[in-house]
Amino acid sequence: MMTATTAAIKALALTAAAFSAAPCALAQADAADSARSLERPVMSVFTAEAGHASQLDTYVSPVTYRGTAVRLGYERMQAMRFSPLKWVMQVEAGVEYDLTHNPAGNHTSHALAADAKWAMLRRIGRTPLPGLQFQAGFMTQLRGGVIYNPINANNVVAAKIHWSVGATALAAYTVNRGGRVPVTLRYQATMPVAGVFFSPEYDESYYEIYVGNRKGLANFGWWGNRFDLTNLLTADIHLGGTVLRVGYRGRIETSWIKHINTHIFTHSVVLGIGGEWLSLSRGKASRQRVASAIY
Repeated sequence: MMTATTAAIKALALTAAAFSAAPCALAQADAADSARSLERPVMSVFTAEAGHASQLDTYVSPVTYRGTAVRLGYERMQAMRFSPLKWVMQVEAGVEYDLTHNPAGNHTSHALAADAKWAMLRRIGRTPLPGLQFQAGFMTQLRGGVIYNPINANNVVAAKIHWSVGATALAAYTVNRGGRVPVTLRYQATMPVAGVFFSPEYDESYYEIYVGNRKGLANFGWWGNRFDLTNLLTADIHLGGTVLRVGYRGRIETSWIKHINTHIFTHSVVLGIGGEWLSLSRGKASRQRVASAIY
């Protein structure tokens, strides 16, 4: 009798547990189905930039060179698949060329660099204004290139390689939302916090590195020996499905290690074209709810 009673009690307990867990499971399933039913358009923009460059790298020259900076870039943003209403992914890549001159104007330096950034940002709460949003999160960035100065007696090239992790945040506001020509204003700051970067000794030649003197080339970067910051201010003008971008990019790249001082500053005007794109693999019936990355 006791065995039968015990078995019945256990069966009732398991049944009660199953019924109590069912609403939670259904809620999670509904949330997953809701996330899957959302359209996640891809915002992509191709940009061309031109402006002023100021460049000091004491490995190749003790004076500051100033001149012109040009850059071709690409940006892609999309709501994340796992939580599209809360998280946004951002990818940026670009190639930059700087043509600078010494104060006397009789010597020229060339700099070529490429960079790639991946970031994940979280939408921050509610805002007091419709169309205003804030996002913040973390990022990782890889940047590399060379500075070529042909008049340097010891080395004519300084290699620049830097991998970092850090923080990024943006504020965006859409003016005339729903009107004929909406404009989305955005400010975004990106700041590496820690990473690893390449640097030889002050008087160490690349030939010495080539023959085997490779000790201490990789250095831990933090705000004590390296500070980088990128400011991006843009206005995206919506013309139907096309977006025209006008803006400003300011970049600071500094480091001081092994008696080598590097200061690179660029200020550029940004012009771009792009838009938001929806996947053609889904039916039109599912395009009722949209989780836009920024618009």
